Amino acid sequence: MSHESEYLTFALGKGRLANKTLEMLEQIGITCEEMKDKSSRKLIFVNEEQKMRFFLAKGPDVPTYVEYGVADIGVVGKDTILEEQRRAYEVLDLGFGKCRMCVCGPKEAKELLQHHERIRVASKYPNIAKDYFYNKKFQTVDIIKLSGSVELGPIVGLADVIVDIVETGSTLHENGLEVLEEVCPLSARMIVNQVSMKMKSERIRELIMKLRELEL
Repeated sequence: MSHESEYLTFALGKGRLANKTLEMLEQIGITCEEMKDKSSRKLIFVNEEQKMRFFLAKGPDVPTYVEYGVADIGVVGKDTILEEQRRAYEVLDLGFGKCRMCVCGPKEAKELLQHHERIRVASKYPNIAKDYFYNKKFQTVDIIKLSGSVELGPIVGLADVIVDIVETGSTLHENGLEVLEEVCPLSARMIVNQVSMKMKSERIRELIMKLRELEL
């Protein structure tokens, strides 16, 4: 048995997601002191006693690290899991980072969603948008991938509607847009590498069980 496999390695989506996950892990007795040092330029943090390793990654990369087994466990938003379409087991809804994926646009665009017209859809999430329109609505659309403020799409006439994450909806209202349809609810999820699930099954199951108890 290789020395490496003794560790349980976590890939956490940078920012609020990672902070919230670390808070939850602390509640079940898993700590990583060196991650609290905000000035640290380290990329990988280790807790030797507990044989845990953590690294921070950009959200969309987390499922990739988990699929390839570089990380046993990943924590990332459901939107990223759906968009990246990587192989991994989704084992737990962590219950934070709640929001929803929606089709949004100006009020008058609601019509376009009802008659199967060929419309233009702008989104940071082309896979989610495509799946929704093609497989749930059976509507052929042109999907335009944008990386930044997707709300601009309908305003400048690039797209009829957008598919985007909505938390409070205030950005939409400020720009004269509204939620026209809900695609799916989103929140932070824990994913596990398929091989790790078998090879490190006891440790992973115990971890999942303890995290579940927090929610009760």
